[in-house]
Amino acid sequence: MEWKNLYRGLIMGSVEVVPGISGGTIAVLLGIYERLIASISGFFSKDWKKHLSFLVPLGIGMVTAIFLFARVIDWLFTHYPMQTQFFFLGLVIGVIPYLYQKAEGKTKFHTKQYMLLLIGFIIVAGLGILNPNEGQVIENISTNTYILLFVAGFIGSSVMIVPGISGSMIMMLLGVYPTIMSAISNFQFSIIIVAGAGIALGFITMSKVIAYFLRNYFISTYAVIIGLVIGAITIVFPGIPAGAGSILICVLLFIGGLIAALALGRLEYK
Repeated sequence: MEWKNLYRGLIMGSVEVVPGISGGTIAVLLGIYERLIASISGFFSKDWKKHLSFLVPLGIGMVTAIFLFARVIDWLFTHYPMQTQFFFLGLVIGVIPYLYQKAEGKTKFHTKQYMLLLIGFIIVAGLGILNPNEGQVIENISTNTYILLFVAGFIGSSVMIVPGISGSMIMMLLGVYPTIMSAISNFQFSIIIVAGAGIALGFITMSKVIAYFLRNYFISTYAVIIGLVIGAITIVFPGIPAGAGSILICVLLFIGGLIAALALGRLEYK
């Protein structure tokens, strides 16, 4: 087992509950994105043992983080929403240099790649314009509710694995985000299992799609990914804080997020 992935999973899981932040983005920062895609898409192949040794510690870390930090993240966004978002904004921006380095953008990017980058940016920025409303926790759970949760989990995880697009934000658009977060916080296992099944199937399906494009159109795929991540900035950015004190705190937290991203990148890309 690759137990080093425990801490990577903890980091990915802790940001996965944040609307606007993609676990795929953090996987790129941690230097494991291509391996993650290959392991998920190849899980049912003859090399399943090798992929399992990679995925199990990562999954344990992610699930642990989601259960441990769901309440913490919810509390931070309730009491310090702008400050929290500025930290994550620094984290997202700090990923971009590593993406550009990975794609060899200085030498490999031409007009086509920059056009694809722009398309990626427009896709995510366009989602931000939709301004999703969290809605309310669904109290009366029926068969239709479980179907909705499964489908939302499938769609959410399908985009969750794509850097720049937040699965949590998609679940907000579908109106199930507060219900799933409440289920995690209160250990409502029927909801967790149904949504989790949709999430697992979405991961497997989308990983195969992304694996195909990485194999056949590596540079162009990364151009789109960079555009998606840049587009995520427009979603995470909460606006200008009011008051000199708030501005200072937000700037410091932004720098903290940026330093955290750069430090993790240096550690993983050394």
